[in-house]
Amino acid sequence: MIVRTRFAPSPTGFLHIGGARTALFSWAYAKKHQGAFILRIEDTDVARSTPEAVQAILDGMQWLGLDYDEGPFYQMQRMDRYKAVLKQMLEEGTAYYCYCSKEELEALRESQMQQNLKPRYDGRWRPEAGKVLPTPPADIQPVIRFKNPQTGNVVWHDLVKGEISIANQELDDLVIARADGTPTYNFCVVVDDWEMGITQVIRGDDHVNNTPRQINMLYALGATIPQYAHLSMILGDDGQKLSKRHGAVSVMQYDEDGYLPEAVLNYLARLGWSHGDEEIFDMAQFCAWFDLDHITPSAAQFNTEKLRWLNAHYIKQTDSAVLAIDIKKRLAKLNIHLQDILAQQFPQLNAVLDLYKERVHTLNELASSIAYFYQPPVFDQTAVEKHLTSDIKPVLNGLVEALKEVEWQPEHIHQAIETAVTQNQLKFPKVAMPLRVALTGNAQSPSIDQVMALLGKDQTLARIADAIN
Repeated sequence: MIVRTRFAPSPTGFLHIGGARTALFSWAYAKKHQGAFILRIEDTDVARSTPEAVQAILDGMQWLGLDYDEGPFYQMQRMDRYKAVLKQMLEEGTAYYCYCSKEELEALRESQMQQNLKPRYDGRWRPEAGKVLPTPPADIQPVIRFKNPQTGNVVWHDLVKGEISIANQELDDLVIARADGTPTYNFCVVVDDWEMGITQVIRGDDHVNNTPRQINMLYALGATIPQYAHLSMILGDDGQKLSKRHGAVSVMQYDEDGYLPEAVLNYLARLGWSHGDEEIFDMAQFCAWFDLDHITPSAAQFNTEKLRWLNAHYIKQTDSAVLAIDIKKRLAKLNIHLQDILAQQFPQLNAVLDLYKERVHTLNELASSIAYFYQPPVFDQTAVEKHLTSDIKPVLNGLVEALKEVEWQPEHIHQAIETAVTQNQLKFPKVAMPLRVALTGNAQSPSIDQVMALLGKDQTLARIADAIN
């Protein structure tokens, strides 16, 4: 059997972290078994589906690198096929027309609730042997209902949750086509999974209640039943249901916030799944290891600090020439356009990134941290008042004169600073910290001699002079 998995989002919003994890697990399972991963856009909710949401899903998949083997398929383009299957089911007696008005259904619901009964359709239009049905009212456009079995249980072995059994008595006859003829979600899913040959349905556990209905419909169609794996929900950092405040945002927001897709994927892979104590691995390794047996059935908890830690790791490991492509765009958002800056006056971006990429957690932090190399520094006034004091300015003035004669290499710059420290009977930070403020705008930076070497002699001397005058 060739493994065929699918990711089937509804384009009623962006691709969020929960959906991305579902897509990742479905993608990895197919890759692990040399199968096919299918993208299906379930856009039958016409009122809420938008082209922008479709594009957001496609953009998110592309950014994450979750390539699909088939698709995207759009359910709205398959209406003729759905209607053909509905016709078949009506002819075979596994579906029927129901002429209940909205008022009748509401009255039924109210009556059942008053009796403390579970609200459910009572089967009044369900055809049975020896049962006489009313004459169809001329003013009602009927819906189509699935004739659900009334005895026995729907049993399946969920690949995450174990065996699940639902009594058919708990399930009423589901509407599978609305009065206007458009098929409903559960029916379209069944037809698609059947005709696309899906072998494993990996999805969120909010779909568990849909599964017995879908299995019954698949049986009615004579279809092979796929295996099901229902992933538990993701909780936020605070243990509450994931919200926009802590992660339930568009996947592309992580790009905006300065995360690398490799870090997001690595983090998602460990969100409810594990391989021993392994924390850091690429997607090739993940696909080789991935199985459904080690997915926890309990809720996974999102941890922003862990994601930031992983992102810092991947930033350190990424070649600076690769990072530079992205950082140029982030600098442009800070109104720093490197193509307009004369190369001979400012350091090469790759060298600056080499110096700074081990100090940050996000690409936005990286861009902000290096901005001072390409524009005048923005001064932290607290740092200025603390470090650029009147008694240190003469020391810096003397250092400027000494630096004018120095060969501009880190080791020579460092020696010049050490000489100034010794001559003035100071400790090294008493000179280095004011230099940092004068050159970068604040008291935090990598080794000051490395910063000065990259900044260049002219720019370094000019900034120190400006700061002390």
